Amino acid sequence: MPTSPQDINHNEPLDSTENLTIQAVEKVARTDRSFDTIADHFEKKVYGGLKGDIRLAVLRRDIFEYCAQTSSELGRPLRILDVGAGLGQIAIELATQGHTLVINDISANMLEKAQTSVMQCSKNDEKLDITWHVCPYQELEEKLADKTEKFDLIMCHALLEWLAEPAAVMDFFDQQLTDNGALSLCFYNPASFDYRNLIMGNFNLLDNIDYKADNKKSLTPNHPVAKEEVEAWLKAHKYQTLVSSGLRVFHDYSPLKRGGHNDPEAVIRMELRYSQLEPYKWLGRYLHLLATRVS
Repeated sequence: MPTSPQDINHNEPLDSTENLTIQAVEKVARTDRSFDTIADHFEKKVYGGLKGDIRLAVLRRDIFEYCAQTSSELGRPLRILDVGAGLGQIAIELATQGHTLVINDISANMLEKAQTSVMQCSKNDEKLDITWHVCPYQELEEKLADKTEKFDLIMCHALLEWLAEPAAVMDFFDQQLTDNGALSLCFYNPASFDYRNLIMGNFNLLDNIDYKADNKKSLTPNHPVAKEEVEAWLKAHKYQTLVSSGLRVFHDYSPLKRGGHNDPEAVIRMELRYSQLEPYKWLGRYLHLLATRVS
């Protein structure tokens, strides 16, 4: 009879079968996260203040510069896919620059907000080249089957930490990206969780190995992916990193707002300055890696 977690005596060492059973149960319990029921909370919490402005400023610099250069070299607009786009700010801005976008998210409510943004930013009723797909990324392959051309850039921002099997998405990227295409990965930095709580003196939280955020509303992921793991995926799939940046490398660690911290423009300027400098960038609450596939 198979062992259940309730049947295991936790005072005795586990044999390999019991270990595998627990891991299997935990794997079944995890599912890809959707913010459909808390879309308003997400919009306010993530992008309702300076945190969101910093995040967008760093991503704009990293991505827009690459897209402008690549588009010039190719002599045409880029074909871009945004997987797990959420509110889709970067994708929409790229569409206003003339690129062709496919925007995807598992949440219909999130993409509805993104579509509202498109209507607000479109000038003179200009029609942006955007295709929308509400579905898990695993269903995108079928929806994109009629497209003969692959993507020059795939963006995947703040999604890896919410996937049940994040490493599996790399195979999807390989299938959808052009031979010399680029991958923009932005993901939560687990080291920042430890560092911030060290600064705040939350030692009890750090000592609690069973701590889990309440993900009914919390936007702190319980299963973040470390930088070293993502870099290992990129290496295994033959990607070469072009740009690496930290998002919010100091802002979140400043409980006392004084001096320049009271000037949002100055904060963004300093965040941009230090976001690509060692060792500060690796302290970012989020990390951004822009990598190109090596033919």
